[in-house]
Amino acid sequence: MRILPSILLNILMLISGIVFTFVASNLLALLMRLLGFYTTVNERQAVVYILFGNVVGILVEPGIHFLWKDLGPKALFINWLGRRVEVDMRLDQQYLRSQAVNSEEGAPMGVGLWYEMYINDPIAYIFRNTDPRGSLTANVGNSTVRCLSNLPLESMMASRHTMSKTVREEVSEKSQEWGYRLGSCYIRKVQFMDKNMITQIQNKVVNRLRQVTSAIMQEGANQVSVIKNTADKEAAVDFGKASAIRPQIVGEMYSMISEDDDVCAALLEILEVNEIIANKAILHLLPNQVQLNLLHSEA
Repeated sequence: MRILPSILLNILMLISGIVFTFVASNLLALLMRLLGFYTTVNERQAVVYILFGNVVGILVEPGIHFLWKDLGPKALFINWLGRRVEVDMRLDQQYLRSQAVNSEEGAPMGVGLWYEMYINDPIAYIFRNTDPRGSLTANVGNSTVRCLSNLPLESMMASRHTMSKTVREEVSEKSQEWGYRLGSCYIRKVQFMDKNMITQIQNKVVNRLRQVTSAIMQEGANQVSVIKNTADKEAAVDFGKASAIRPQIVGEMYSMISEDDDVCAALLEILEVNEIIANKAILHLLPNQVQLNLLHSEA
């Protein structure tokens, strides 16, 4: 029973040691960072150190950096008297909706532009413009309006790749002055802005669809008429041939039947019965005995 308290004591001491080591290591790391001994730089990130309004160091390589080696004696008080600016250099995207552009025909159009940008000069990004992202957005919008105005409507609706290339070439040189570099630039959407024009185009498309549908239906009806008339013509020719050879066939059959008296008599009787039935005549059928009595009574 005395072994159990000793085991618990050892476990508590082990846990206490782990916690103390963890806290002490974090405090030591924090103290070393405050004293400027080292710092860390993430992937696609730049760290700029500014002391008394001057840039004393730029770190762009990801990993651990020893500031005493990079900054010298200034590393001891750079975190106390200076300023540390972290610049995100990852690729970013933005979409500008419905930039107002007039076509050569005077139609008000809306152009939707999607573009990528990233920071390639941290110093220019920090000092040359207070709002570089907003300035880049305004520059892209102005370049879109300036480059795409007065283009033929057909070109605006069809040649988006050429327009995207034109806008990118117009913006890239100016954006580099603010530390930004423009990446891919693509015009995703070109739309009409005037509601009356949209209604007119819709009506025109609907009317054109109706015309095409009517033409297709008329063409189908014409094809059916041609097929029907051709079939009627062929049927009429065949019926005419049949009517022409019918008397010959019937005559030959009657000639063959007349050679046998019994068959001929039976055929004539059948034909007579068919004629009576076809004319819907009223018949009175009487047994032979009744008929004979009637004949005797009349005598």
